[in-house]
Amino acid sequence: MFLTRRHRPRLQSVLKQEVTPSRNIHRRWGGRGGSRRRHGVYTLHPRIPGMIDLRSDTVTTPSEAMRSAAGGAEVGDDVYEEDPTVEALEQEVASLLGFEDALFVPTGTMGNQIAVRTHTDRGEEILLDRESHIYKWELGGAAQLSGVQPRTLDGGPRGLPSPTQLASGFVEEDLHRPGTGLVTLENTHNSRGGIALAPDRFTETAAAAQNLGVPVHLDGARLFNAAVAHNADPQTYTEAVDSVLVCLSKGLGAPVGSVLAGSQAFIKRARRTRKLFGGGMRQVGIIAAPGRIALENIDRLATDHENARELATGLRTLPGISVNEPETNIVLVDTSDAGLSAEAFLSRAAEAGVLGTEFGPQTVRLCTHRDVDAGDIQTTIDRIKTVVA
Repeated sequence: MFLTRRHRPRLQSVLKQEVTPSRNIHRRWGGRGGSRRRHGVYTLHPRIPGMIDLRSDTVTTPSEAMRSAAGGAEVGDDVYEEDPTVEALEQEVASLLGFEDALFVPTGTMGNQIAVRTHTDRGEEILLDRESHIYKWELGGAAQLSGVQPRTLDGGPRGLPSPTQLASGFVEEDLHRPGTGLVTLENTHNSRGGIALAPDRFTETAAAAQNLGVPVHLDGARLFNAAVAHNADPQTYTEAVDSVLVCLSKGLGAPVGSVLAGSQAFIKRARRTRKLFGGGMRQVGIIAAPGRIALENIDRLATDHENARELATGLRTLPGISVNEPETNIVLVDTSDAGLSAEAFLSRAAEAGVLGTEFGPQTVRLCTHRDVDAGDIQTTIDRIKTVVA
């Protein structure tokens, strides 16, 4: 959630402490001098006492076990493929997802963009849901970094294009047209509210792409949330795709890092692309080690899902807002009946001690995670009650 400069005095009065860019508020500048709100904004520091931070599951702090693992990690130069901790993490994730090999990358966005670049040739089209993260939230990276053309499809409320839609969007390469080079799918689906696609429906669409001779990449940043929600082995999703990206620093709680998995030949090419994109890292075992600890947190994602359901149930009792039925750890709040924009709602919520994310003009996202417990959920409901009272 972002606070504009006009919100700053109001927040100061609530927190009863000085708020400066060097302390609890961080100012981020970009664009042309930061003259526009989206280029010059204040973001709340997550450690303000008493603040419940539901902006994302990326705001968690590493556990003591993760910190200890980082401090004691055996390291080497990963560009030379000599870091044993990174190698162990990559092998563990590859095995977990049913692939031959894997590649540790700094971020999920980089992993997705490496996959797009590795799978495609310049000028080709990629088919993907119009609300997908790769299309909507990665700065047009597919066009900028890989020179490919997104052809978006309406995946409906669950964000999953049908086999018929894929067939309709597919373009055969010929003298005049570059052809379809890749299909990307997303599970769970962030912009659709943390939708967890069922394995059978997901596999049906992925198989349809394969039947067209088109490779499939799965943006599985929160794939483990989907697997837990459906009590399914992650491989029930990955067996029908050519590559998958999973994030370690979302619900699993690692401080940094994601893993891209695929065949040995694919990962060999992806490693070169990672270097091209500036992702070659040296003694990186110190951040891969917490990632290995994070994999132990897969089963506890069910707690985040339960907390999200409890949050949604409590918020539905409040006037002026409507709430989706969360399938995983994302709760979407519609503020239109309260007569509030998402920005105004979030400003008031921050004053009350709750942080969220603006997801649309009148849509707010609240995301549960491992640093939030059942008591925090009830406190959140009580605080938001004052926002809409």
